[in-house]
Amino acid sequence: MALTEKEISVLQETAKKYMEYANLPVQKEKIELWKALNRGKMQRPMVVMDQFPWNELNNEGELDLFVEDPVFRRVERYLKREIYKYKHFPVDMVLDPFIRVPKAIDNTGFGIKVEEETLYASGNVSSHVFKNQLETKEDAEKIKDMIITHDEKETERRFETASEIFKGIAPVMMEGRTCHLGVWDNLTQFMGVENIYFDLVDEPDKLHLFMERMTTSVIKGVEQTNRLKIYDTNANTCHCSYVYTDELLPDSGMGKESITQNGWAFGLAQLFSSVSPAVTEEFEIPYVTRMAKYFGMIYYGCCDRLDDRLEMVLTIPNLMKVSCSPWSDRDAFAEKIGKKVVMSNKPTPAFVATTTMDEEEIRKDLQWTVDAARKNNVNLEMILKDISTVKCQPERLTRWADIAMDVVNNY
Repeated sequence: MALTEKEISVLQETAKKYMEYANLPVQKEKIELWKALNRGKMQRPMVVMDQFPWNELNNEGELDLFVEDPVFRRVERYLKREIYKYKHFPVDMVLDPFIRVPKAIDNTGFGIKVEEETLYASGNVSSHVFKNQLETKEDAEKIKDMIITHDEKETERRFETASEIFKGIAPVMMEGRTCHLGVWDNLTQFMGVENIYFDLVDEPDKLHLFMERMTTSVIKGVEQTNRLKIYDTNANTCHCSYVYTDELLPDSGMGKESITQNGWAFGLAQLFSSVSPAVTEEFEIPYVTRMAKYFGMIYYGCCDRLDDRLEMVLTIPNLMKVSCSPWSDRDAFAEKIGKKVVMSNKPTPAFVATTTMDEEEIRKDLQWTVDAARKNNVNLEMILKDISTVKCQPERLTRWADIAMDVVNNY
């Protein structure tokens, strides 16, 4: 799709604004702070904010999109969101001084299309019920090996187009593939949460069969990615956490060869918050262990509670960061995590979603986490994410950011 003069102008002006921020000296300072945390020598706890209710934040039209071409609309969206975050609640975010454009990569996935019924939807929040498409052992045949392809000619076209658009404004970096090892999230969409819970008791062998097929599929995709050398080793975040490290990404755009051993991946099994640690040990750890071996570094966990099963999580190969969700016991988590792995705390987003935001409660909650980390000499980051609503008051996020930075700067 050809870009119009107006669309090109929008992209150029947006890129200029982005680069004004990306070229600030503070970006290098933040990178050094992240590298210190990620090498286990934290100078202070680090703060990130991500995954917002964007439909509630565009009061001034800052996030309006004008580009129709799907590739460059994605570029426009990314730049405008990064600018918005940096203007209103930068905390410890880093803006790399180049424009990211996706390579033309295709992934066939597991060969199953999610079938769901939406029960409720409001803005960007909805609830679903998923149709069970894997009812018998024979249905394992539906799970196919991933096929990864790269259209090099299309990637080159995108690069040439972007280079011409942003000439004299910013260099262009082509984005490769990244990997999500949370296979249970996919299986949940293919079966439904309740069906999986019943099968854990009634037909565990069937679930092992499905997990074996899906794990094999992921690994096949990884192997193809490495043959094509299209992994995104210049991605500066993994699961919302900044991943600058001495070993893999020492500076912006300084990643190594584009294979998974030089990059990050993340895993999780969120529905296992409602099962025993023994179930996690049997149905998750063996599979994620096999996948994690292919990557340089691993981030594990999301909204799942992990303090009661942290010992087994710490056995995952190449583990660097573990999520401490709002459902985890922070004190117990900090006591168990040790000094080699980062405690990636997730402050509850509920505090910015209440009818009246209680700033003192936010401060107390953040201080509790920081105190637990200090007491146990833990390397800590705090990531406010999964924010469903701010009651259409974007300024709440700015206040949360101010409070959080005050807490960590007084560490």
